This record gives sequence, structure tokens and C-alpha cells, in this order.
Amino acid sequence: MSPAPISPALRALASLPTDHDAGRRRGLTSVCSAHPLVIEAALHEAATTQSVACIEATCNQVNQDGGYTGMTPSDFRAFVLAIAAALGFPTDRILFGGDHLGPNPWRKGPAAAAMAKAVAMTHAYAAAGFGKIHLDASMSCADDPVSLAAETMAIRGAQLAQAAEAGARSAGRPSPLYIIGTEVPVPGGAAEHLDTLAVTAPTDAAETLALHARAFEMQGLGAAFARVMALVVQPGVEFGQENVIPFAPEGASALAQARQSWGGVVFEAHSTDYQSAEALSALVQGGFAILKVGPGLTFALRETLYGLDLIAGEIAPGYTAQTLPRAMEGLMQQHPGDWAAYCHGSATDQRLQRHFGYSDRIRYYWTRPQAQATVAALFNALQGQRIPSTLISQYLPRLISAEPSAPALALAAIRVVLAPYSAACAQG
Repeated sequence: MSPAPISPALRALASLPTDHDAGRRRGLTSVCSAHPLVIEAALHEAATTQSVACIEATCNQVNQDGGYTGMTPSDFRAFVLAIAAALGFPTDRILFGGDHLGPNPWRKGPAAAAMAKAVAMTHAYAAAGFGKIHLDASMSCADDPVSLAAETMAIRGAQLAQAAEAGARSAGRPSPLYIIGTEVPVPGGAAEHLDTLAVTAPTDAAETLALHARAFEMQGLGAAFARVMALVVQPGVEFGQENVIPFAPEGASALAQARQSWGGVVFEAHSTDYQSAEALSALVQGGFAILKVGPGLTFALRETLYGLDLIAGEIAPGYTAQTLPRAMEGLMQQHPGDWAAYCHGSATDQRLQRHFGYSDRIRYYWTRPQAQATVAALFNALQGQRIPSTLISQYLPRLISAEPSAPALALAAIRVVLAPYSAACAQG
């Protein structure tokens, strides 16, 4: 089966290193979410800015077993394409990415079994048409040393790349582009309060590239390594439950200079959520061309849904304010698995972190049927009602200029967060 032609979305990703090597500081916003409103907002933003919509799924969220969303990679692709079709968004401008593809979902088992599952997952992602593949074998499994050797990570990464190559070939897909890196931030943000972060040392980043080049070559994947176009590093940005560490360009200057001397590769910055517009622009200027964002988008959505709940309590007959937060609290208490290990302190502290923490643990609950039904009831209560600007000013002041309807306000809130990413990535 001959491969399909390369889409404009994949070409845009492939050209990032060339652009940066030539001094054109272009970037790419990577939206990591399975929430339909977030995906819809991201497509609207890409349509407005005439840019690529990069939509990513993570290994825990979407895998061959369904992940916590219940979707396989092909299911997730179909899910996004259905939203795009409803909006009339061109499918060739959607870049599908697989994030943290590796043994993480199965790391509590032995390495051989976890890697077998990871290989199957990576094959499935590539076969489904995910052209941006982040290889992440940085975690230790049950029978591994606590600190996994960088060489082992690279060898496992190459095994995953081999699976991706086979998956793409089997489905006639274009050969995928790869993101590698062993200094990978915790998906979804740190669980503890953070004060400082160690920026990746240029020597460590260079070693990662060299080890992966050797591992790919050993697997007969020299041509695939030529498609490694980004390296995950720690530029000094992260967020915990209650604080955000802002980007300090001077702290990452040595890393940025090293990238310029290597050529042919850009950096991917994870956990850029809650950074300022100036910080996002500085990241792209420094060669951190791929900006990943996820919890910050659902955090903004949750703020808006809670604000709409209070508005409905004022204007919707029969609706009681705080219905949504109470329902979500009951749901989280009933199913504590997605927050219990991440929320600490007193009962009040934990409640605040569940609902309002920057790590946004509540995002794991919006797709549950009870949550969906409660949000639908809220939207139904406000359906057809023109929300007074005075109430928007009171409960959702950042959205005072948005269209005064519940769905429009929810989408606008997400786009408020996406707008500085778009500006940072369009610097040129």
C-alpha cells in the first residue's frame, strides 16, 4: 500500500526546524484534551488564525484498550473529525499527535509486558493517522531500577519508533514525525508546590540526541531518525496545584544557543499552561517552538461552567445555584481515583484543589455520564436566554465582550486562553 500524500498540517510541523534555523521564529500550539468543547474551540481558533490545529491524545487518555476516555486512537481521530465536519474545518489542517507514547499506563507491571503493550499502542496510533508521535519511555517499570538509564530509554524509544513505522506502513499513512526526550515533565502538572526548576543542561540534551541516534541506527531506523524534529526539554516552566513557575528566558539561554548550534531540531515545551503572553512569545523565540497546553484550557472551561451555574441561579426559573459544583463534588468523592494521590492537606485544602487547583484534576470527570447530564441541564436552563451583560460582568468578567449565550461563553473562555498561544506561534 503506497503512503497517502503529506498533509499541509504535517508539512507545517516538518518545517519548524528549518524555519528556526533560518531565523523565522514560528511555533505550533499543541492542544492536549479530549473535551469536545476544547476541541471545538481549538478548531475555531485555527480557522480564525488560518493555522494548523494540532490536537493530541495521551497514552493514558487514549490507547488500544480505550484509556480513561474509552477511546482507541482510531476512535479519537473519528471523534475529532466529526467535530471538524460539523464546523466545516478542513481535515488536512488537523495534525493528530500521540503524547507520552510508551509504557506509562502499564508501568506497574514488568518492563517486558509494559513495553509489549506500548509497542501495540504506538502501532495503533500511527496506523490511525497520528503523524506527530512523542516517544516517551522515560519511566521505570516494576522490575526496572528506580532511575532508568538514559541509554535504556533511548533503546526503548527506538523500539516504539519501529512500531510506529510499521503502523503507518500497514495503513498507507505518511511516515510519522517524532518527538523524543528523557527529561519529560509530569503529565498534567506537578502534584506538589514548586519554587524552582532545573533547566535541562545542553550536554544532557545533546546526549539524548546522540543516544537516540545510536539506538535508531541499531534498529535499522536511520531514515526514521531523520524525522526526529523536536526534543522535549525542561525550559523552566511548570505548574503545581496552587502555583505557576514563570518562564525566565535568561535561565534557558544556554539551551537555546545549543539548539542553534545543532540545527535541524526544535524544542517541545510541556506544561506551558498559565504562562503569560510574554513568556509564551519568549519561549518560541528561544526555539521552544511547540507549546503544549491542556489543563489550562479545561481550567478556563470549568471557571466558565461554574460562573454560568451562578448566572442560571439568578435568571433561570427552577435552577438552583451551585447545582453543578455540588454534583461534581459528589462525583469526585464517589470516584476518588483521579484526584486522591494529587490533593493534599486538610479537608478544605483538598476540596479547593479538587475544584480549583491548577492541575485541574476535575477534568477527568467531565466525560462521565452524570457530569455530562448536569452540564446539559445547566445549558438547557439557559437555552434561549440572552444573558445580561451585568451578570457576565459579575461572574465572567473576562468574557464581557463575548456573545451572551451559554455555549458561546464556554467556547470564548477557552479561546481567551488560546489567543496568546496563537500570537506567540505567529511571530515569524
